[in-house]
Amino acid sequence: MNSKVYRSRISVLVTGIAMVILIFPFIQMIRYAYEGLYIFGGTLILIFLFTKVDYMISDGKLYIKLWFIPYGNIDIADIVSVERSYNPISAPAASLKRLRIRFRKGMGYRECLISPDKEQEFLENLKVVNPDIYVNAPDNEGIWRIWDWDI
Repeated sequence: MNSKVYRSRISVLVTGIAMVILIFPFIQMIRYAYEGLYIFGGTLILIFLFTKVDYMISDGKLYIKLWFIPYGNIDIADIVSVERSYNPISAPAASLKRLRIRFRKGMGYRECLISPDKEQEFLENLKVVNPDIYVNAPDNEGIWRIWDWDI
């Protein structure tokens, strides 16, 4: 199978929160010049990093990268389930509409939250490598959807 790269979904809510977070350092930059500039620059870099998250399926593995920084990889054969999640904890995802990937690691299980843009195609490609993956990722209308934008 050829390698396939999926970008992270970027949500309106996460982008809005990032813009609000930038207001504080901008005000500090006006009041305290250098200190505010450092805070503003650092915040911008963090936001910039999380808007370019890639998930690559290649050679039986799922690779996660933040720009040029490798975040980790998961052996697709070890994936047990993929389920819908709106968990807001920190994850390599720029959206709150996420997939929780549960996989075997050593003697136990671990989880990872991701949010690929072309979700159904992503899930189909995972199932090509490991058809035993349990998938429960409905795309329902409801509180987590505003117009057709994902939060």
